[in-house]
Amino acid sequence: MLSFGPGNGASVRAARVAPAVPAPAAMTQVGRLPVPVAGVRAAQLTDTWGQSRAGGARAHEAIDIMAPRGTPVLAAAPGRVEKLFLSRDGGNTVYVRSTDGRLVFYYAHLDTYRPGLAEGQAVRRGDLLGTVGSTGNASPEAPHLHFSVKRMAQGEGWSAGVPLNPYPLLVEPAGRR
Repeated sequence: MLSFGPGNGASVRAARVAPAVPAPAAMTQVGRLPVPVAGVRAAQLTDTWGQSRAGGARAHEAIDIMAPRGTPVLAAAPGRVEKLFLSRDGGNTVYVRSTDGRLVFYYAHLDTYRPGLAEGQAVRRGDLLGTVGSTGNASPEAPHLHFSVKRMAQGEGWSAGVPLNPYPLLVEPAGRR
């Protein structure tokens, strides 16, 4: 597993590549997740789920994790890279489907992807996916990771699913839900 953090001497270089509310049972099935941005602690997070976006046209179905551009973005859970996608809103994005196929983890506004990252590739919890950025519709002055989790029905594609608020999954101990 790759480990990146202050003082460990690791550097990351990667090439640039062009409101539903979760049921308590769904959250228990997911379990506690690590914060997917190196060096960011759960206590530093703000719940941005449900905030108004696009002038009130839609609700934010994710959490924004603020960090300096270039900070490593790590896989929150094991799975398989289902889609690398350049989108107008999300910029450089990665979709990782959980090993059991029931969840998709979405990482957006990445500045870079990890060199060699490819669709179909298996990832472990903590593996490097890319770096924090502000691609897509994110403000260049506020680099961050837009992180979301979706519960998937059998056969649903990478862009489908029911959104779950990732904030409680990142900050609450498993026994408190």
